[in-house]
Amino acid sequence: METQIQQLSREFNKSETHVKNVVDLIDEGYTIPFIARYRKEAHGTMDDTTLRDLADRLTYLRSLAERREEIKKAIAAQDKLTDELARQIDEAKTLAVLEDLYRPYKQKRRTRATIAKEKGLEPLADQIFAQGKELPALETLASAFLDPEKGVNTVEEALAGASDIIAESVSDNATIRQKLRDVISRSAKVGSVAAKEEDSVYRLYYQFDQPLSKLQSHQILAINRGEKEGFLKVNLDLDRELAVGTVKHSVVKPGSSASKFVEAAAEDAYDRLIYPSMERETRNALTDLANEGAIHNFALNLKPLLMQPPVKGHVTMGLDPGYRNGCKVAVVSDTGKVLDTTVVYPTFGERQKEEAIEKLETLVKKHAVEHIAIGNGTASRETEQMTVELIARNHGVSYMIVNEAGASVYSASKLAAEEFPQYDVNLRSAVSIARRLQDPLAELVKIDPKAIGVGQYQHDMPQKRLSETLEGVVEDCVNAVGVDVNTASPSLLKQVAGLNETLAKNIVVYREENGAFSSRKQLMKVPKMGPKAFEQCAGFLRVPESKLVFDNTGVHPESYSAAEKLLTLTGYQLKDVSAGNIADLPERVKKLGESKLATECGVGLPTLKDVVKELVKPGRDPRDELPKPVLRTDVLDIKDIVPGMILTGTVRNVIDFGVFVDIGVHQDGLVHISEIVNRFIKHPSEVLSIGDVVKVVVLGVDIPKKRISLSIKQVQNS
Repeated sequence: METQIQQLSREFNKSETHVKNVVDLIDEGYTIPFIARYRKEAHGTMDDTTLRDLADRLTYLRSLAERREEIKKAIAAQDKLTDELARQIDEAKTLAVLEDLYRPYKQKRRTRATIAKEKGLEPLADQIFAQGKELPALETLASAFLDPEKGVNTVEEALAGASDIIAESVSDNATIRQKLRDVISRSAKVGSVAAKEEDSVYRLYYQFDQPLSKLQSHQILAINRGEKEGFLKVNLDLDRELAVGTVKHSVVKPGSSASKFVEAAAEDAYDRLIYPSMERETRNALTDLANEGAIHNFALNLKPLLMQPPVKGHVTMGLDPGYRNGCKVAVVSDTGKVLDTTVVYPTFGERQKEEAIEKLETLVKKHAVEHIAIGNGTASRETEQMTVELIARNHGVSYMIVNEAGASVYSASKLAAEEFPQYDVNLRSAVSIARRLQDPLAELVKIDPKAIGVGQYQHDMPQKRLSETLEGVVEDCVNAVGVDVNTASPSLLKQVAGLNETLAKNIVVYREENGAFSSRKQLMKVPKMGPKAFEQCAGFLRVPESKLVFDNTGVHPESYSAAEKLLTLTGYQLKDVSAGNIADLPERVKKLGESKLATECGVGLPTLKDVVKELVKPGRDPRDELPKPVLRTDVLDIKDIVPGMILTGTVRNVIDFGVFVDIGVHQDGLVHISEIVNRFIKHPSEVLSIGDVVKVVVLGVDIPKKRISLSIKQVQNS
């Protein structure tokens, strides 16, 4: 039998050695970011996504193995575990197949079949089901099982009980159920109709019929929600004649006097037991598949959102728009320190709007504000108009609409209260919006990833699975960027590999009590920082204040000696790294031979390449290499948008059927998947991510419905 390592190796197309190394590292308690970054030789340079997928699959296979043993133990306790059945259980590749095998032996609630068995009718059912050639008339057979004391008073009652037993036996047959799964996957459709005569967002599904093979994840989730809310009736449309024929063909033996009886029992099994069960199973499987697809999209969207380039080194004003409570304002320094706060009321009338502009203008001049971040919530349109008028009087200032999803969650959190006890909830939100422009990653890690709003139907997802996936993305992003140990918040630090909430807080407390860290080695003095935790976190923590330049790079302390030797072999010194006079290091390495140098330095080739990359740009932020966000100085209204206009926008969301693009109008425009590129793509994420800056042409504008249709490919074609 194939081992788990062998199976993972085959499924992921990786060597068994590399897979085993990954499994061993996971079992030893190492985190995925650490394994991905600092154990490349062990796993053959798999990326963090592949490693997480492998870890997830490992968990599934192990739970499957546990279930196998539980089932074998339960069947053995009934003295019914044969060698053949044990082999089938061992070879079962999915939980569904495993449960099929267990179904006949599972303790059931009282069914029609179990009641019939209690009446002593199982031997009768067995004789009939065997469909022997010389079988006497069924009435004759049944007459031997009449027993008024057990409630079997007539031949008809005896045969009805036998039929119930046969039907349940047919329903519990693992081979039949697998055959039906194949039939369902090939020919079944999911259909939906309106459950009530009322218009709704589900009107697209009021007359809907789609083969399973063509169903999209968003369609499944929409149908499920429509059904839950009472707008849709949903069914699995399966050719009954084909399905029943499959069942009959599996159990009916021609030429017996019992054949017609078994045929009728098989039909009853299908209608009463198998179809309802298979419909539930299929719908659940479709939902699981759609959920996994949606969660995958969430992860795809979250990563570029977190990795948006920061707008560093600028005093920024955050505006949290609102009607009744006014527009909350916070000015933060280039390091994120709150300099000023106020509230203005631009929606209360022209006089109040003018007062608001004057008040903001004073703050702009007082603090030399360069950028304004506007939340995209209620009243953002009016706030944007006010901002443009403000900018017209203060040239050199620009603005950007910032997705404020989760800002209110953060502002009402315990963490926000600890950070800003002196401010009310609304003002904290304005601070968060300003900081999101300055450093999206550092701010967004303070919020539950589910509250950031990067997909559809998030509340319908299995919340534990969604949280685990999104938290994994956050962890990968934080570790990819690296964290300044002397400025990072506990929220950011706890996402670093090897650190938990306690250690993160201890680092901050130690920093506050002893001053800034002057080396990575000093981290060992932090309470509860053990060797294992240090080993995992050290490479991801940056210490700009350290005298040793390696401490401000992604070079792990375990590779410091290798890095020093590399510098010596290539004719450099440590001071050259600090001074940035090392640009031609990659060329020297190639000239001397990468493999040779790796051997001489005592590290693998992947590690050597990573060390070279880090030494060339110490303290580098990978986000700086991405396109900068689009900052605006003017505003467009949807009424200003006409077909044919070419605009620059930012991708705000990526979904199954297209992408939403911010083009400077309050409403994002939709680029349908068919309008993205001039070739077939299965999913928009193949070519676009959140934060991408794109040129689009306007295809159509529906002002009443506030819909804008855009195209990317038609710009490229023109």
